[in-house]
Amino acid sequence: MREPIRPMIVVDGANVVGSVPDGWWRDRRGAAERLRDRLAGHTAEGFPELPGPLELVLVVEGAARGVESVPGVRVESATGSGDDLIVELAALAARETDGRPCVVVTADRELRERVERHGARCVGPRAVRDR
Repeated sequence: MREPIRPMIVVDGANVVGSVPDGWWRDRRGAAERLRDRLAGHTAEGFPELPGPLELVLVVEGAARGVESVPGVRVESATGSGDDLIVELAALAARETDGRPCVVVTADRELRERVERHGARCVGPRAVRDR
């Protein structure tokens, strides 16, 4: 029996972290690590808007670069623009032959338009917040 296709959820780390004014600007790397750790607990069951199992990819940039992957969350560090890397990942998912859906988590309107051109669906940062 074939394993079910797991949607690839690409999280715009800077946008999701920045959506909550909790002092993240004092420690961007620490904020990205906390987000990664919260996401890791949802790989199997997912979130209310994004039922599991999921493949979670967290894209980080700038001062958050270098955050390590953990079981359940692959972390991709953008060498340049995080948005460009997210678009690249959405385009790559669109070229896969297994029909795996790609969902991008961001509130960035321009980024949403760019990834939707590659067939990705978008949801806002609230979709990956713990309830």
